[in-house]
Amino acid sequence: MSAAAFFAADYAEARRKFLAAARAAGARIDSYDNPGRGPAGEALATDTAWIGPDDAPHAVLTISGTHGVEGFCGSGIQVGSFAAGLAGELPPGTALLAVHAINPYGFAWLRRVTEENVDLNRNFVDHAEPLPENPDYDLLAEAICPPLWDEACRAAAQARLDAFARERGAAALQQAMTGGQYRHAQGIFYGGAAPTRARQTLERILADRLTQVRRLGIIDFHTGLGPYGYGEPIVMARPGTPEYERARRWWGEDVTSPLAGSSTSADVQGTNLAGIARALPQAEITGCGLEFGTLAMQDVLDAVRGDNWLHARGRVDTDEGRALKRLIRDAFYCDKDDWKTMVLEQGLRRQREALRGVAAA
Repeated sequence: MSAAAFFAADYAEARRKFLAAARAAGARIDSYDNPGRGPAGEALATDTAWIGPDDAPHAVLTISGTHGVEGFCGSGIQVGSFAAGLAGELPPGTALLAVHAINPYGFAWLRRVTEENVDLNRNFVDHAEPLPENPDYDLLAEAICPPLWDEACRAAAQARLDAFARERGAAALQQAMTGGQYRHAQGIFYGGAAPTRARQTLERILADRLTQVRRLGIIDFHTGLGPYGYGEPIVMARPGTPEYERARRWWGEDVTSPLAGSSTSADVQGTNLAGIARALPQAEITGCGLEFGTLAMQDVLDAVRGDNWLHARGRVDTDEGRALKRLIRDAFYCDKDDWKTMVLEQGLRRQREALRGVAAA
């Protein structure tokens, strides 16, 4: 069967394929309902599939849909992994936990963010403490998210962003726009003022399934950065730390880190990986965000900004709205057979490497 068969056209189809593939693989399934509805009135839920002994001391956790619309990729990998027989490759004492559509609202509505307009991968901070500052986002906030999305407003906003990049550098602009911010609730890459429903769901899953685990590997599937179809294993740890060195042993020299200046990603706060580490202090954790390239970064950021404007100020049920939804889908999901084949092959390989890693003495 071709890789394309494991991918879906929308959230509802992705969920059906995941549940069917997990059942066929003999997984134990749990569902965590979201009270919202999708654009066609469909039910929303995060589903999990567990394979292996309940008391497994070692586990690999995969997550799809952290940034909802990116769920097309992660879901396809999870479905294809079950179909490829990954469940039969588990080392002794090792389990596989696949979390499907942790942000089902964003997946269904073709948004990166949750129903609270929060970037889930910036939400895992301690909201009782002072929140991270991003003064450069504050400076550029109106240019990043202009009040109108017409040609004149976009051109003026882009001129301001370009001027910042000329003065401070392209990396500084990327950090300002994407590193995360906690002041502009209608902006992009907003980390939120409180834990989101999706964060609470993930924390419930961790408590339900992983409190006994002593060694945990994590792969959080993402899209939108880097070369077309290439999966970059991004680790949020500094070179020389035990986690970084384990990741290099597992996944090889391809491992990158924003803290080493080697990644296509900015240095971000409040990630899933950091939140999981705090929630499971008993476990030795080795995790990465596996980031697959789609379009050029400028096109991806423009799609995010346009979608943000649409949901804050525009109307989805218009020609303009439908065009912007197509843009954001294309920015995070390449609906092409070659891309799907590349993505699935790398996703499978990285999971197999993680399984060997957690099982090693």
